[in-house]
Amino acid sequence: MSNYGGSPHGNGEPTSFILRPPQPDAPHPDPDAPHRLPQRGAPQTGAPYAAPTQQAAQPQVDASDPGVGRLIAGRYRLLAKLGHGGMGTVWRAEDETVGREVAVKEPRIPDHLPERERANAFERMRREARAAARLDHPAVVNVHDVAVEDGQPWIVMELLRGHSLGAVLQEGTLGTREAARIGLQVLGALEAAHQGGILHRDVKPDNVLLGHHDRVVLADFGIAQIEGETSLTDTGGFVGSPEFIAPERVLGQRPGPASDLWSLGVVLYAATEGVSPFRRGNTPATLQAVLNTTPAAPAAAQGPLAQAINGLLLKDPSQRLSADRVRLLLEEAAAPPPPAPTVVHSPSSGEGGRQGVTLSRRTLLGAGGAVVAAFVAMALVLTNPFAADTDQGDKWKQATEKQLGATLSVPDAYKRWQPAESTSNEEWIRYEDPSGAVWIRLDLIRKDDPIGIAGSAAAEAYDDAETYRESGSTKLDIGSGSGLKMQTKADVAYKGKKAATNSGTYLDTSDSDNPAPREFRIFYYKTDSGDMYKLTVLYPGKGDLTVRGREVAERTIKELDITKL
Repeated sequence: MSNYGGSPHGNGEPTSFILRPPQPDAPHPDPDAPHRLPQRGAPQTGAPYAAPTQQAAQPQVDASDPGVGRLIAGRYRLLAKLGHGGMGTVWRAEDETVGREVAVKEPRIPDHLPERERANAFERMRREARAAARLDHPAVVNVHDVAVEDGQPWIVMELLRGHSLGAVLQEGTLGTREAARIGLQVLGALEAAHQGGILHRDVKPDNVLLGHHDRVVLADFGIAQIEGETSLTDTGGFVGSPEFIAPERVLGQRPGPASDLWSLGVVLYAATEGVSPFRRGNTPATLQAVLNTTPAAPAAAQGPLAQAINGLLLKDPSQRLSADRVRLLLEEAAAPPPPAPTVVHSPSSGEGGRQGVTLSRRTLLGAGGAVVAAFVAMALVLTNPFAADTDQGDKWKQATEKQLGATLSVPDAYKRWQPAESTSNEEWIRYEDPSGAVWIRLDLIRKDDPIGIAGSAAAEAYDDAETYRESGSTKLDIGSGSGLKMQTKADVAYKGKKAATNSGTYLDTSDSDNPAPREFRIFYYKTDSGDMYKLTVLYPGKGDLTVRGREVAERTIKELDITKL
């Protein structure tokens, strides 16, 4: 969504929310020079779809804003504006039917369009919103509903707590690993959309939302576009944000997935370099730069990330990097740095072995096969959490739970117990070690459960994370003041299929006299039939049983066998 409110030059040029043209006293008087990102405090319209984190508690209605309090489709009560632009306004609203907050987009079509074209545009919005609602990816904003009010479609989406990438970039640029991490999530969203036959057409920092638990979401999947999105409008304005539009779109050619990938390259360039590579003082100059200017090679982004950016910004879409190749480069750029060289202490050295010898990888490889083999064997013993099982006589058993359609791997000494009755359609089983300090629980939630199941394992993991953060968990004894820290991984593979995990730590205060640190891992998997499995392992967060609990969690999750995949 672009801001068509006019540029500082007074010529009515469209500008994007964050990457604004310079003010009259800006240090880039040359209209052909790229412009830097604004500093903190620069005016902006706001981050659509995202409510700032501090607004998460008890939302209040801003009665001073016209339209606030209006009820849309007899269900959605408008509370406050989140952002606005030439193509519409995004509102924070309450879904009074289910009692949750949502983001509602009120699209706006230029008044000069004939009635037939306006009707066609509204129908296009409805179709694209429905198509976006079918996308199943954690980095795609969830579309809940298309509500029609006075013949106009209002798009109802999930309300995200966080900030847009555009707002974050006002604080400064991103490091290589963080930019690559965000780029990977945006790329995943685009791949999911392209596989569903949807082009985004407006990838820019304001449409990249950064939420809780490192979640990255790409919003506005083409649902604010009007017919003829690849050409100039009658007034000379361009649908979209000019500096992020691919050259083939500027030329009026039919766009494809490569056009969205170009926009991703521009976003990554701006995020790491602090410069919008094609933004100029007015729209014609910006479009000319998109067509004819090769931006300076990235300086802050090095290695694989720079390769990805350069490959995405090739003018010819047929020569542009493929999504698969971009993914490999971003994964390499996002990977943590290699571990520091190992220091091996000589047992004969003085001062308790403080003096030692640092062996590089090259030295080890040149020391002979026997030495290398010895180091490899020792590394396996030290790093394999299950290697000690045989040595210590630690026996495991395969526990087949027919009513759950799954087989669990659990330590032989663990005892099984289950309540006399399961609630609703939820079925579960639990195993505990003799001390009760470590336990394993497998839940099966049927697809027809009245509470409902999220559309994917990743979505369920994010929902749980948000619930635990806001309300705690009686199952895990997470209450207020627990200091909960959580991390969600949405790209876990399970037997070639998609799964997800939550992991975290907190302080169990159920015994106020003896609060205890706890650690947990939860594995999520949704079957093809629509049922959801959750495997939870809880253990002490401090002491000898912490290492043991992590080993149990790793093995139990790895060896879970669901017979109804």
